Amino acid sequence: MSENKAVKKPTGRQARKEARAWKADMELRTYRPDQLLNPAELLSRFTEKARELVEQVSEEVRPSRAEVTAALRQAVLEAFRTREQYVARLVETDASSWMTDMSAKSLRRAIRTSLIDSGVRVIESSDEGEHFVVVEGEGDGFEVVRPAYVDQATGKLILSGQLRRVFVPGGQADSRTDEQDASATEEKP
Repeated sequence: MSENKAVKKPTGRQARKEARAWKADMELRTYRPDQLLNPAELLSRFTEKARELVEQVSEEVRPSRAEVTAALRQAVLEAFRTREQYVARLVETDASSWMTDMSAKSLRRAIRTSLIDSGVRVIESSDEGEHFVVVEGEGDGFEVVRPAYVDQATGKLILSGQLRRVFVPGGQADSRTDEQDASATEEKP
């Protein structure tokens, strides 16, 4: 390094710039009160659409308006309960990430705990290949690049995992070396 060029010292300018950009992006993403879901308004729209659809059904099998309204009300309330549970889990995870002394490993553990508590099974073994897609590599074995996530209650795949093909010791790629090792062992008295 020449003496004429000064060494650039970190000033934190880039970090502050990134923090401001992130904060501005979060403000743009923030819901406004008029954009929030209103259960009564939502139920009203669903009920109106359901009435239109029910009127197209013959009278002998048509449910009453009260039955349709009750079923829709139950569905909307259940959807809001589900949303509340989902948001509560996200809030717990975000709150965990803001703990001042939390390492990345501790954060990953907190997220994993939250997933398991929510009924998500995390599959980190390539033994359950039906939950994975192979994304790269060569060889007879597999290593997990990304775990698979399955809903424990329904068994439904939430997010498929990713596998990378790898060469396994003793596999086809190493067979010549294994044969050489075997013959070297046989030659010894």
